[in-house]
Amino acid sequence: MDNQSYCGVLLSLTLLSLAIHGSFCFPEINGDNKGSSRTTTDKGKGWAVLVAGSSGYDNYRHQADICHAYQILKKGGLKDENIIVFMYDDIAYNSENPRKGVIINKPNGPDVYKGVPKDYTGDHVNARNLYAVILGDKSALTGGSGKVLSSGPNDHVFIYYADHGSVGLLGMPSDYVYAKDLIRVLQKKHASKGYKSMVFYLEACEAGSMFEGLLSSNLNIYATTASNAEESSYGTYCPGDPSLPDEFDTCLGDLYSISWMEDCDISDLHKETLENQYERVRRRTTNSHVTQYGDMSHKQEFLFAYMGADLSNRSHTSTSDISSPSISRAVNQRDTKLLYFQQKLQKAPTGSQEKQGAQKQLLLEIAHRKNVDYSITKLGEVLFGHEKSSNVLMNVRPQGQPVVDNWDCFKNFMNIYEKYCGHLSAYGMKYTRAIANICNAGITTEKMVAASDQTCANKPNV
Repeated sequence: MDNQSYCGVLLSLTLLSLAIHGSFCFPEINGDNKGSSRTTTDKGKGWAVLVAGSSGYDNYRHQADICHAYQILKKGGLKDENIIVFMYDDIAYNSENPRKGVIINKPNGPDVYKGVPKDYTGDHVNARNLYAVILGDKSALTGGSGKVLSSGPNDHVFIYYADHGSVGLLGMPSDYVYAKDLIRVLQKKHASKGYKSMVFYLEACEAGSMFEGLLSSNLNIYATTASNAEESSYGTYCPGDPSLPDEFDTCLGDLYSISWMEDCDISDLHKETLENQYERVRRRTTNSHVTQYGDMSHKQEFLFAYMGADLSNRSHTSTSDISSPSISRAVNQRDTKLLYFQQKLQKAPTGSQEKQGAQKQLLLEIAHRKNVDYSITKLGEVLFGHEKSSNVLMNVRPQGQPVVDNWDCFKNFMNIYEKYCGHLSAYGMKYTRAIANICNAGITTEKMVAASDQTCANKPNV
């Protein structure tokens, strides 16, 4: 045998040995899903930012969602140093919680609270800290663990946000995340080469308005939302669902959120693409329109690039459907607080102080809703007259346009309204479209101040 033939045989034997013993890795591509090979060959790290933007026991579901997401990422192999968690942390040991120190995300489900990092809790859950974390700017932080998104140009980033929302903004316990501000932060992160690609999942009412006409396709960001720009999202596993243990007075999860997470719980994320999951979640989330935005080229990537993958699911197929007949009731996010107070009143012993307290809470919530309804209606009539008011305030812009032209005006008018008329609350946030349209109509700051003062001069303290 000549030297050339000998070398050829030797090389073939070496390659065969490496393949058999697992030292030589070939990209894993699933022909049915047609996932992108780049998710299996690049060596970037996985990072995640998880945000529950609410507080209060009636909002149990948001922190439950975030804790569940953490467990998925942790089982998938992401390191705690690469997972940054925002949660007020007032649920697990809340006096209302029937299972102290435990949070569940579905009836009879496992504890999802155990082990979750408390990076930013209490008053440190705010918009400024969120922006600083995404940008990797430790100098701009106030409190918290100091962990930031220190991702680089080869890294994959997953951001998941669950909270109340409305047209053009997301809630935080003490402030708001405005769509334009969030997009600017993402643009800055992209410009600094702070990631290779990003996936953003958003659970909130009117969630699509955070990206509609704002998230361009050239930022390497793929986003899906629980609702489009004009509708509410929905809580699930709520009182009235036969599967919910009687000890719970509030919803355990959100429909869009538990749909994608329960899909992850049973699927092999090495084989499932972002598009596969989007379609499954869209089919299960029947009360609102799950919508996608941004760079659609990432839809063919496998989920494990962003969420890791639980090895125990490697034998599972990616063809199962996560539609669940056990979910018999979904509740508009804006009505979950009302439902919570109704449940407390119904369960309290007759004639007890608990009964009286629950009745007072319920009546205050109803009064607050009536007051917000009245003040927005009156404000519109003061500014535009009785006949034109409704058409101006509730106008919906064509698809593809952001909700407001002047975002500084929008933020200013939100501050003015809340100064004179009180905090909007989760229910009142449904009127932020009206505030945006007041800006779009060209109303001056002076007129907005005068109209708000006139409208709410004798505002009841509710």
